[in-house]
Amino acid sequence: MEIMLKKFCKKYKLPEKSLFELLSHMEEISFSKGELIIEKGERNSNFYLIKKGIWRAYYLADRIENSLWFATPGDAAFSSWGYVDDKPSQVNIESVNDSTAYCISKAKLEALFAHSIEMANFGRKIFEREILSVDASTLAYGTPPTAKERYLTLMEENPELLQDVPLKYLASYLYITPQSLSRIRAGLREKEDVSK
Repeated sequence: MEIMLKKFCKKYKLPEKSLFELLSHMEEISFSKGELIIEKGERNSNFYLIKKGIWRAYYLADRIENSLWFATPGDAAFSSWGYVDDKPSQVNIESVNDSTAYCISKAKLEALFAHSIEMANFGRKIFEREILSVDASTLAYGTPPTAKERYLTLMEENPELLQDVPLKYLASYLYITPQSLSRIRAGLREKEDVSK
């Protein structure tokens, strides 16, 4: 819990007091490895904070899973279609491994925001950070870095994913095949061995 708190407060630049206030209104839920939290076509306007485990969002194209994002402890996760417009989700969100999250419905969250200006500002900061995250990933793939550069960025920004997420999910997130990812990893290990 401590890691999740620190990461959340640092990422969203928020005081712990506000986070504890929010958590006091949320329900703790557990999910099994591979369990769909939100299925494509489902309406889900809940807002989640990951406490433990890893989640991913993905879509199917020609029966191939394409990972869009991963969420780790301290990250917020939700279906933007469901939360913003109460429309069916266009992606699946699943638990990559056994996970625990805090959950609150949009109605309860908005009531909390309406009740307290501090909580409303807290919510605004969360959503601003999520918008920046989407824009940053769009830019990163707008000027395509090489697959190796994308992998190195992933290593730097989310090293926990490399240990806990299956290779095929990482590869689809990086827009490469699992075989290409294996070659990149092997090349980096070789380079590391030579420099020793």
